[in-house]
Amino acid sequence: MSSHAINALRERIATLGQSLFDRGLTMGSSGNISVRLEDGGWLMTPTNACLGRLDPGRIARLDQDGRLLDGDKPTKEHFLHTAMYEERPQSGAIVHLHSTHSVAVSCLPDVDPCDCIPPLTAYYVMRVGRLPLVPYHIPGDPSLGDAVRGLAGRHSAVLLANHGPVVAGKSLEAAVYATEELEETARLYLLLRGQNPRGLTPEQVAELEARFPRD
Repeated sequence: MSSHAINALRERIATLGQSLFDRGLTMGSSGNISVRLEDGGWLMTPTNACLGRLDPGRIARLDQDGRLLDGDKPTKEHFLHTAMYEERPQSGAIVHLHSTHSVAVSCLPDVDPCDCIPPLTAYYVMRVGRLPLVPYHIPGDPSLGDAVRGLAGRHSAVLLANHGPVVAGKSLEAAVYATEELEETARLYLLLRGQNPRGLTPEQVAELEARFPRD
């Protein structure tokens, strides 16, 4: 991949990161984004960086063995990304946020750990699918990567308990859109709790999954 193409990807990461931040989907220096490169390496947002104020030139570029080639030191949660990529060779990008409604769902005591949010809308099924809950780990604990790795092969998104979502997609835009869809559906789920909402039937879910396969 040419340096021009890599720089263009860095610019897109910064633009989408600012959009997520400006709309309140992440705050402070929380959240991180990565993109897989054609040579097997990655671009990753730096540690302690605000997604709303990313300097494209300082976004980390790593080789396929995780060595820093240029840019700043990558996010301390880089192992979440590499664990997902290892299990999902078809995925081209990953977004991890601490988005409020998704985190709220991750704190509820009675969610189904195999599928945290019911299939309320077609676009949620199309972009996210089943969402398993990963048990709580202290932030930065490498064992969290092993917990994610055990689920990533079967799921394009996971929800970290008391922490937030990790979402993979075929492209950077696909990962961002799926993350946004997850956050909006989490908000709907919280609004509808206690009202016995009508979700999609298993047959409707199966039809969507057959017609609109994710990565």
